[in-house]
Amino acid sequence: MILTEILQPTCVKAPLEATDKDGVITELIDLLDASGALQDKNAVLEAVLTREATRSTGIGSGIAIPHGKCAGVRELVMAMGIAGTPIEYDSIDNKPVKIICLLVSPNTQTGPHIQALARISRLMLDEEFKAKLEKAANSETVYELISTKEHE
Repeated sequence: MILTEILQPTCVKAPLEATDKDGVITELIDLLDASGALQDKNAVLEAVLTREATRSTGIGSGIAIPHGKCAGVRELVMAMGIAGTPIEYDSIDNKPVKIICLLVSPNTQTGPHIQALARISRLMLDEEFKAKLEKAANSETVYELISTKEHE
């Protein structure tokens, strides 16, 4: 899976304005909604927040991958943000996050959803790449970094 197939440039924000977990999730869902990627913004927000309440999607090392599955989308979609200031996220390593990748898919698309989660995780194992993302000054730079990395 290539992330730029599901991540549109308009769905990337750096720096994020929100300073808390729910605010960041809402901000990223707003980006997806503004781009026309959602059928039901409220259903998407509820699905992601419900999943987050089950167990934090802060995977450690400054990364969070909030995600959900619901009827509020037609296909797998992604939004990404870089926090200007690290955000407390109840991560598994108890450290704040700077990189937030949000995924939402229909209930029927388990395979692509899992593939996207795995792809994000693999990309973030590259410490040099992750450091560049964290330092990105704007949304265009973030998207360019991901696009370049995907086509190496």
